[in-house]
Amino acid sequence: MTHNTKLVRVGVSGPGEQERPAPEKLLSGDPQFTTWNIEERDGLYCGVWQSTPGKWRISYSEWEYFRVTSGISVITENAGEAVTVKAGDSMIIRPGFEGTWEVTETTTKDYVIRL
Repeated sequence: MTHNTKLVRVGVSGPGEQERPAPEKLLSGDPQFTTWNIEERDGLYCGVWQSTPGKWRISYSEWEYFRVTSGISVITENAGEAVTVKAGDSMIIRPGFEGTWEVTETTTKDYVIRL
């Protein structure tokens, strides 16, 4: 595709960016993240994210929409109930959300983040 393409397919291409949660956020396991950023512009990010099993603290200052394409995760808001997400589930996480993300089965999601 050229830079002038206005229609872009979302999917995995190449090795992606590898990360782990910051040590102070890690609660259990050794989760490894792979991110394939497809679009980054004007505070908008979208692509594909994958994580292996583990649990860590999360804190959102941004807005995110995601759709799980495979795997199982449990998202728990501080002082809130746990929500299990699996393939086919879509969620919005609003700014100010704080809690934990636990991947119980390697999880892949398509995401759109707005800063």
